[in-house]
This record gives sequence, C-alpha cells and structure tokens, in this order.
Amino acid sequence: MPSSSRRLPPLNGLRVFEVVSRHLNFRLAAEEIGVTQGAVAQLIRGLEAELGLKLFLRRAHGLEPTEAGQQYAAKIRRAFELIAEATRELRAEPQRLTISVTPSLASRWLIPRLPAFTAAHPAIDLRIVATDRLSNFETDDVDLAVRLGQPPFGPGLNAELLHEQTIIAIGSPLLIEKLGEPGDPRHFARYPLLHDAHDFWPSFLGTAFPGGTPASGQNVRFNQTSLAVEAAIAGQGLALASLFLVADDIASGRLARALPAELPVEAGFHIVFPRKPRHPGPVEAVCRWLIEAAAGNSPARSDRTPGSQPDARNG
Repeated sequence: MPSSSRRLPPLNGLRVFEVVSRHLNFRLAAEEIGVTQGAVAQLIRGLEAELGLKLFLRRAHGLEPTEAGQQYAAKIRRAFELIAEATRELRAEPQRLTISVTPSLASRWLIPRLPAFTAAHPAIDLRIVATDRLSNFETDDVDLAVRLGQPPFGPGLNAELLHEQTIIAIGSPLLIEKLGEPGDPRHFARYPLLHDAHDFWPSFLGTAFPGGTPASGQNVRFNQTSLAVEAAIAGQGLALASLFLVADDIASGRLARALPAELPVEAGFHIVFPRKPRHPGPVEAVCRWLIEAAAGNSPARSDRTPGSQPDARNG
C-alpha cells in the first residue's frame, strides 16, 4: 500500500485550484470550468482541508493567494501543462503542412493525386493554397510551393525540378472531328483560339506553321490556364497548355492533341522551400512524393495527333 505522504489530493480539486489561482475569483473560475460558483468554493475548501493549510485569503475586494498558495499554484500549473503535453504526444496529432501551388497546377494535376498522397502519408495533414501570388515563407505560413520559373528563386531557398514544361495545342476530340484537322490551314481558320495569361500562341504558331501562320478564328482570353483548358474540353476552341498538366485529360479522351508541334519553355515547374524548413521531415516526404508522382506522369498513347497512325510497335 502506498504511504499517506504519497497520496495525491483529488484531481478535481487541484484542477479547480489552478483555475481559481489564475482568476482569483470563484465566479470567473466557475464560468471557465462550467460548474456553479458554490461547487468551486466547496472544492477549494475541501482541498484546503486535505492539505491542512489556507490557499486563499478571503478579502472584501476578492481572493488573495497565500504564500503557500502562490507556490503551490505555480507547481500545479506546470504539472497540468506536462499532462497536456503528454496527452498531445500520445494522440499523435497529424503534422500540418501548407503547400502553395498555382490554381492550374492544383486543379489539373495535384488534386486528382491527393488520395494517393493521403494513403501514402496518413500522418501529414496537407493544406493546399491555390494562388498565382509569390509566397513569403516567413509571413504566409507556407512550408513549400510549386512555381514556374528558373532557379535561383531567392536567398535561403532550395529548388527541386518537378517537371519541365512543354507547351502543346489541345482541343476536344468532338470539335476536331467536326471542324477538321487543325494542321490544315484551311481548317485552322475555323477554330477559336483560347488564350491564357502566358500568351504562348504567337510563338507556338511560328513553330507549328514555319511556312507562315494561317488565319485563325475568334480569340477568347482567360486569366488562368485551367480556365482555357476547361473551355477546350467544352469544345469552345483550341488551347495551349503544358503537356504535364493535361496528360490525364488526354489519356481519358477529354482532350486530344490538335497539332504535332511542341514548344519547349525554359521555365519549368519547381518545388521551392526554405533551406531551413520549420517541419523538415514532412517537407522532405512531400517533396519526394511530388517528384515520384511527376515522374510517373508519362504521356499516354492517346496523345497522338488526330489523324496520325498509331505506332505499330505499340500494337
């Protein structure tokens, strides 16, 4: 049997005592705990009787802790903080990580792959912030970002290449069947061109038609690539996009490559993060997963130019 000197006072009384020592008021302590003021007073009296000393002096203006009460309160508060810390560690709360990506990358590539990430890393609580604005890792509470560009991205930052960028022309297979092969200049004039903020069309058309750019149809402009891609899927015209972002749509048949030309772009997709991240383990895990997921995103067989013959080696 444990000795009487090792016996602890009732924990309810200790908890109430800690709260009262902060407020020095029974009513406020009762409101925080969610019991009546009388219950608080009774628990304090019981604790004082258990310890055999006064913890508070009842004054006209309120409570005043005794010297013993002050010392005891400081140690009891530290004890409850240790209990709370031990409980948090026992529950193993998820490691929260914030990643900033462009809206187009989020909608066309990252979001469809999130279930695979969750399955691979259930202990990481990933928060996605979709924005074109550059991230400030010190003030925006962002742990890593994926951005288009070329290193270096700034002092104190690491950059890992996620994927190079190759621009292709895309359109709805139904629209291409209806209007004819866009590679024929006579047909190309029938197609509305869907522009985004990057405005690659002039350079791309110079590559696709080296003999001279044919006349085109109506021009429609969007501020984001994802919107232009959605319009292309809906059959509203031809859009330009990185093959990396639309490979899934091509593989599923929602889109087809409209022209065989490709426009390499020096600015690639990079994972950017501080050299001294706040959460190094989760940041390393997310970077590794992103790079592995991007490496598996190879062009599908359905990305062949409309009207071309399939490669015999592929059956």
